[in-house]
Amino acid sequence: MNLVRASIYTAAATAARLLAGLVVIKLVAWFAGPEGVGKLGQFMSLMSLLAVLAGGGISSGVVKYVAEYRHDPRRLRRLLGAALWYALGASLVMGGLTLVFSPQIAQWLLGDLRYTSLIRVLAFAQLGIALANYILAVINGFMDVRRLALVQVGGSILNVAMVAWLSQWLHLYGALLALVLGQALWLAVGWPAWRRSPYFRRSMLRMRFDREMVAKLAVFSTMTLTSALLSPLVNIAIRDHLALQFGWEQVGYWQAVSKVSDAYLLFVTTAISAYYLPRLASVNDRAGLALEFRHAYRFFLPLVVLAALAIYAMRDWVTLALFNADFAPANGLYGPQLIGDVIKVASFVLSYLMLAKAMTRLFIISECVFAMSYLALVYVFVARFGLVGAVYGFAVNYTLYLVFNVVVARRYLGGLKQWSAQYP
Repeated sequence: MNLVRASIYTAAATAARLLAGLVVIKLVAWFAGPEGVGKLGQFMSLMSLLAVLAGGGISSGVVKYVAEYRHDPRRLRRLLGAALWYALGASLVMGGLTLVFSPQIAQWLLGDLRYTSLIRVLAFAQLGIALANYILAVINGFMDVRRLALVQVGGSILNVAMVAWLSQWLHLYGALLALVLGQALWLAVGWPAWRRSPYFRRSMLRMRFDREMVAKLAVFSTMTLTSALLSPLVNIAIRDHLALQFGWEQVGYWQAVSKVSDAYLLFVTTAISAYYLPRLASVNDRAGLALEFRHAYRFFLPLVVLAALAIYAMRDWVTLALFNADFAPANGLYGPQLIGDVIKVASFVLSYLMLAKAMTRLFIISECVFAMSYLALVYVFVARFGLVGAVYGFAVNYTLYLVFNVVVARRYLGGLKQWSAQYP
């Protein structure tokens, strides 16, 4: 399947996920205003963190090694048995810890103990989320983009239905609860889709400890967990800083613009992870990798530039449609945010090389350095420019990250060229 066809399928899946997310944002804006949207960001940061931790952060590793071993049944069986053992073990540990510390998490994150029961539901949902992540990673590793898209569309439809149902009863609390349950519901769609696939084997469901495969997956777990921990924690720190400086209403404006970016960038980032990562993992020669980079840039970059320009031109309407008139001050934040989005996608195309080729140490160091630089830049620019400084910091940080990834990619491709010359 080529990049264009894969992108069509992922675009359909992303549209369904986007609709589900926009329904929740609209409901929260309706029930709780800018302050509620600001706190929604905190809760969703926790959800994204636990969603990755639920499966031990091995999804990228499963995608990579399934793509490599799909024609080697013995190694594939070993890999998937170890992956299932790893994912379920991690989900039980994370679920238990979340359950034990649910009051502290609710108070620290949302400043309200009434959300303790919601954190407890999230703790129990960890097992279902881990299994859903495992199934999606296997389907993705086999490059079955069509089936992956169907699962995502079905899961998103169930999520929207649950949001509409629970919000009628429980309003804001119901919308947040639906977010939690919706992630676990993906299992109800993913399992039958995977079971009917031509590559499904019952042996893929046999858990086993395999030292070699667990070590391989642990490398990706380390990389993914580093990213999963740092990004939400930095965003939580930024929200807390903005709330301290300007109040939660101003945080809501910043969060609104960030959510708009997250929404339209889903089309690009989903296509990158569904098609691009397994492709990079399966290509080992310099010419092939360079060709994949060129194809990605020719397709993804014009797409995100056009989307960013369209959103900027219609920013007043976008804010009113997705939120309400109370969010009008957010319109002044779109310019630097959208510029940062374009640079972010340009850097992501190259950064996936570190994941695909398991550059563990470099990936972890870069994640730590650029997470801290983002936080530092936000503090500096907010002190100088006010709330808009937060989006200035976002754009500048991704510019630095892009430069870093250009250097990494050039050195890696240069190393392959020297190796090919020595061993023709």
